[in-house]
Amino acid sequence: METHASSFSSFQSYLRALAQTPARLARRAPSVSSSYEELSKVRARSGSDMQRSLRWFDLVGLGIGGMVGAGVFVTSGRASRLYAGPAIVISYAIAGLCALLSAFCYTEFAVHMRVAGGAFSYLRITFGEFAAFLAGANLIMEYVMSNAAVARGFTSYLGAAIGISTEKWRFTVPGLPKGFNEIDLVAVAVVLILTLIICYSTRESSVVNMILTSLHILFIAFVILMGFWRGDWNNFTHPGDPHNPSGFFPYGPSGVFNGAAMVYLSYIGYDAVSTMAEEVRNPVKDIPIGVSGSVIVVTILYCLMAASMSKLLPYDMIDVEAPFSAAFSGRSDGWEWVSRVIGVGASFGILTSLLVAMLGQARYMCVIGRSSLVPAWFARVHPKTSTPVNASAFLGIFTAAIALFTDLNVLLNLVSIGTLFVFYMVANAVIYRRYVVVGTTKPWPTLSFLCLLSLTSIIFTLLWHFAPPGKPKAFVLGACVVIAISILQIFHCMVAQARKPEFWGVPFMPWLPSISISLNIFLLGSLDGPSYVRFGFFSAVAVLVYVLYSVHASYDAEVDGSFRQKNGETLKESAESEDPCLKV
Repeated sequence: METHASSFSSFQSYLRALAQTPARLARRAPSVSSSYEELSKVRARSGSDMQRSLRWFDLVGLGIGGMVGAGVFVTSGRASRLYAGPAIVISYAIAGLCALLSAFCYTEFAVHMRVAGGAFSYLRITFGEFAAFLAGANLIMEYVMSNAAVARGFTSYLGAAIGISTEKWRFTVPGLPKGFNEIDLVAVAVVLILTLIICYSTRESSVVNMILTSLHILFIAFVILMGFWRGDWNNFTHPGDPHNPSGFFPYGPSGVFNGAAMVYLSYIGYDAVSTMAEEVRNPVKDIPIGVSGSVIVVTILYCLMAASMSKLLPYDMIDVEAPFSAAFSGRSDGWEWVSRVIGVGASFGILTSLLVAMLGQARYMCVIGRSSLVPAWFARVHPKTSTPVNASAFLGIFTAAIALFTDLNVLLNLVSIGTLFVFYMVANAVIYRRYVVVGTTKPWPTLSFLCLLSLTSIIFTLLWHFAPPGKPKAFVLGACVVIAISILQIFHCMVAQARKPEFWGVPFMPWLPSISISLNIFLLGSLDGPSYVRFGFFSAVAVLVYVLYSVHASYDAEVDGSFRQKNGETLKESAESEDPCLKV
């Protein structure tokens, strides 16, 4: 095979590569991989294989640990006080249903294509390299930033739990600007210790997570029991101030859905479980149970916590920042110690969510390295530990460096607009992949359906948030729902599925993924302006990296024969099904 000079072998070579950027973008950006390639040639770039050591109960534990962090102790109070009132219980149930629909979409891909890339790999085999890189880069950036914020939050919760002020855990450097001048060595230590654990062994990481998650659930159970024991059923219907709206639905149905949009963010974390697919013993059985089971368990826990909180205090007396601990901290009847117990439980929740997120971010980086979009050094799997040591260590040190000096308020909120965007993309991808085989079926009917569904959902979301209340608004919203259902029914009747999943698939196709698409657009519309600014900034940085480096590295890998250029065509499903890695 003729040798190809690397685009990065010299400065002159790089300049020549930059001059060819438009042609390379046209060639590589829309190029799609196949399941067969991802499971064979691309995975081989890591050298050693990751060890298949996880079972369904490990995945359930990782899913619960990733979702049930400290955020639920804050989000539930804010959503109840400002939006849903006692009906926050129903808000959590609705949000859990939304999360379950997204989990179904992830599960179909994870069972079919057992690799560590999660959403990056799913989008790469469906919508091409650029869409996958944009999603993967946003996920990694938000993982790192939110993990740094969570690590600094651990210092605050631990200090509150043992009665020591946060200022005593941190020291201030006078010469640095405000927001970057408080050095937090505890946060750095936590991140580095967890980095060592995930580098050492995935199985041991799962055991650590299982222990911490079990302790956290015990504390949550204690909080739930305390709320039901010390609370009053009248608080479900009677506010503390009689001038405020009363009843179980004080803000009506709209308040319930607005509350669901806010508390849905407490479910973010199960997506990291999909990145563990390469390390699962029996993916056909374990992945569906692990991903969906963790969402169901967490939904039950959240609903019980919400009911306990609503029984403990009237909704208009709930502290929006610390609903559970504040309910006991100011009491003079000897129950103020409960607030410290809650602080300990939240600390365990922070550790588990941080551990699972760090596992996920390393595997995203590893698979992006396999695809030659970042240096292949990140793709290496250590032969002794069977873990992506390079990616884990690099991102762990990067996270620790940010957590060292950057204030929590300067970092991102724990809200992840990038994750919601990827949920939306994966729901689109699972429909597209079911109905389109490039070269065999025409993609335009499916693409037109997805565009019309998204447009209708966007209009519904804008009307929901910005139209003045009244009968005209209700009529137009109802019309949007009717139009969306009509579009969905027409597509369902006129377009046949091009492929059926061999092992596990989303039921009631295309209804459930379509509902997931609409719900994710609605949830995206509930986020604030700064979230979109951050998303735009991260996306711009990702595009810049792709244009200046990734597309050229990917082009070099293609020409050198690291993987075949598909020219817009995937391998036939029959070829994919012959891959022995898919058989169980």
